[in-house]
Amino acid sequence: METPTQNRTRGGRSSVTAAEKAQARDVSLRRVGRLFIPYRWPLTVVIATIVASSIVAMASPFLLREVLDIALPNRNLNLLIWLVLGMVGVAVLTAALGVVQTWIATSIGQRVMHRLRTEVFSHLQRQSIAFFTNTRTGEVQSRITNDIGGMQSVVTSTATSIASNLTTAVATLVAMAALSWQLTLISLLVMPPSIYLSRRVARRRRTITVQQQRELADLNVIVEESLSISGVQLAKTMGTGPALAERFTGSSTRLIDLELRSQLAGRWWMATMSIVFAAIPAIIYLAAGLPMTAGAMTVGTLVAFTTLQNGLFRPLIGLLDTGVSVVSSLALFGRIFEYLDLPVEVEDPAEPVAVDPAAVAGHVRFEDVTFAYGGSSTAAVAGISLDVPAGSTLALVGETGSGKSTLAALVSRLYDPAGGRITIDGVDLRDMRLADLASIVGVVSQETYLLHATVRENLRYAKPDATDAEIEAAARAAQVHDLIAGLPEGYDTMVGSRGHRFSGGEKQRLAIARTLLRNPRVLVLDEATSALDTATERAVQEAFDALAVGRTTITIAHRISTVRNADQIVVIDQGRVAESGTHDTLVADNGRYATLAA
Repeated sequence: METPTQNRTRGGRSSVTAAEKAQARDVSLRRVGRLFIPYRWPLTVVIATIVASSIVAMASPFLLREVLDIALPNRNLNLLIWLVLGMVGVAVLTAALGVVQTWIATSIGQRVMHRLRTEVFSHLQRQSIAFFTNTRTGEVQSRITNDIGGMQSVVTSTATSIASNLTTAVATLVAMAALSWQLTLISLLVMPPSIYLSRRVARRRRTITVQQQRELADLNVIVEESLSISGVQLAKTMGTGPALAERFTGSSTRLIDLELRSQLAGRWWMATMSIVFAAIPAIIYLAAGLPMTAGAMTVGTLVAFTTLQNGLFRPLIGLLDTGVSVVSSLALFGRIFEYLDLPVEVEDPAEPVAVDPAAVAGHVRFEDVTFAYGGSSTAAVAGISLDVPAGSTLALVGETGSGKSTLAALVSRLYDPAGGRITIDGVDLRDMRLADLASIVGVVSQETYLLHATVRENLRYAKPDATDAEIEAAARAAQVHDLIAGLPEGYDTMVGSRGHRFSGGEKQRLAIARTLLRNPRVLVLDEATSALDTATERAVQEAFDALAVGRTTITIAHRISTVRNADQIVVIDQGRVAESGTHDTLVADNGRYATLAA
């Protein structure tokens, strides 16, 4: 079954699912408008500036009429000078008002975009791990960058464009009617077909916009997957470079086609309307020269009217184009609002229990805990009940896929159990603030992620206010200080993209140091020493043993040597507790653990 991101029309061109069309259609303009509510007073200033500019600009045609009908025929130089100065003054004032309007409007638009970017980023930060395991990284990046970036012109200039063009059009119509209401009616004959055609163009562009953003997301995914250091290594070792280049070229080619279709959508219709608009002045001149209307108006009035008429079509075209852009942008707003409307599965409680992380003893209990990953009918863990006294060590062992790492994820509240509860010192994890829980529970997983920054910055990520002495102490405890000290720039050495400067074991020791810097009361080690050689593992284990004093430690490991000294060893099998006890008692029982230890 094809997913929305995989769906394609035959022939390689991106298609649009029914859900995506509905999403673009159902975005409320009222909701978009609410984005501007915090800036209503600056918007009021902008609109007032626009109205003032439009009114001032209307003086120019009347000044021109006076020049043609009075000042020039009567050779009145004094009046001519004042009229010319007035025309220049109108131009200067409207230009100044335009600069002020642009400055305020752009500032508002950029703040709205900033708010959207930060809200989407913050909301995604609150999503559960399940969301990110089911969503392509490039897709998330595309929505934050491409989709919001695509809104820039609409968000920045739409409100002012509508106000400016509408005000100018109304003021121009009033001035035209004052000069000749009959010619004004002739000028407005083209309006109904113009509005009809612009609506059709808007609908076509909206559909194409949905396709464009999906294709851009696909392009982002290709870049993310192919040009990361892991992706490049995979491509070189598998010889898939040409195929990836072909895939990228195909996506880029489809974007060219979509952009052409977007720009040319309704272009012939709009070109036809432009020709009609250009023909209107000729019709007006013809009407003014007919025998029954000849002499009905002066040359100055006729020139002033056609000047106004030309000025009328510009804002009308602007309004129609803005309408097309707004409707097209609804597809972008739909994609952004879709992320903002995602429910938060793991969030802070409405009334959190006050917890002092420094005063927590670290008594962990699993009480009949059951959990299944989304979309799975089989529980990853079921009916798990464990008691881990404060300061003790619990080891979880079992075959791959038995549910050990799931328990580690539940302790750190990457997920919430579907049944039962997990407590620390008697407080349900779901009743704690996430920030408090993060201070209490430290996790070192088998998948180490390092930022593209210096070693010092990577370690300080866990504790921004850590001193250099604290950083060095944590590195020594993790048996990685000597390695860092031997680097060209020591702690200021860049680790490289995803830490590829270091080996797997070195990265894990850096991750251990980063976690120890926070000094958590509960330490979860999810295969934390899996990439270490025997000698290094022994050294790190000694550091863990020293640090485990007064700290609750939950260790997940395949190597029995790393857990044999644990206070409590639990064998997990198919999501359930199969055995529990100490190393000696479990070996004596000659059960599953004895088989694993053999």
